[in-house]
Amino acid sequence: MNKTLYKQEKTISILGCGWLGLPLAKFLMKNACSVKGSTPTPEKISRLAQDGITPYLIFFDPEINADFDADFFNSEILIVNFPPKRREDIEEFHPKQFKALIEQLNLSSVKKVIFISSTSVYANLNRLVTEEDNQIPDKNSGKALRIVEKMLLSQQNFQTSIIRFGGLIGYDRKPGRFFSKMKNAVEGDTPVNLIHQDDCINIISHLIENNLWGEIYNACCPKHPSRKEFYEEAAKKGGFESPKFVSNQSPYKIISSAKLENTNYKFKFSNPIDALI
Repeated sequence: MNKTLYKQEKTISILGCGWLGLPLAKFLMKNACSVKGSTPTPEKISRLAQDGITPYLIFFDPEINADFDADFFNSEILIVNFPPKRREDIEEFHPKQFKALIEQLNLSSVKKVIFISSTSVYANLNRLVTEEDNQIPDKNSGKALRIVEKMLLSQQNFQTSIIRFGGLIGYDRKPGRFFSKMKNAVEGDTPVNLIHQDDCINIISHLIENNLWGEIYNACCPKHPSRKEFYEEAAKKGGFESPKFVSNQSPYKIISSAKLENTNYKFKFSNPIDALI
């Protein structure tokens, strides 16, 4: 990508510079964006600064930390990239975190928000699933994300677009080890819903570049091989023991990314097997 990707220089804040947020920040800076990045970990502040990102210490517990710098929210666009924590009360806790975040956004110059959500917002319906499906999710984290999505979409002071990513793969994530140590056999016929880090970054950029605001998009590789097909190949490529599979299908969903593709987004990896290294 060259520096003409966006029509003009933008100031973008990324709330959560972790596995996805950090390479996203580097990508945006290469494309003439000024990037502010947050981390909840004091030790990571220097790492962000070394990468040229203006660093901020921000976390929500569930209120925002008292010593946060409000300048972080002095941006045109905010990308929100922190998933629900693993805790029993996540359906109550995560919305409280976002209530505190929205309070700050309503005091800020941010007018556009991209929220990184997950396909866990969908129940296992044993069929193709689109953005129109609103059945109650199976997981508490998915229920929490549903609540948070509605909170963001209902705001009047800024527009939110939501990207529901599938399982994240790429680079240091080695899916071949996922089932390799399991003693019990796994249902091998269940389809997978995965997406590579490069496509995640390109999709976020695609929304910004094309002003696709106020929308919800699923984002998974358009092809959905079975668990057996994908994880056997992943184990082979990664040098791990091949998992044990049985020819059964657990409750599943096949995530449709047709709405995203209809905006002329072209996946780098249409099949997650092609992304394995």
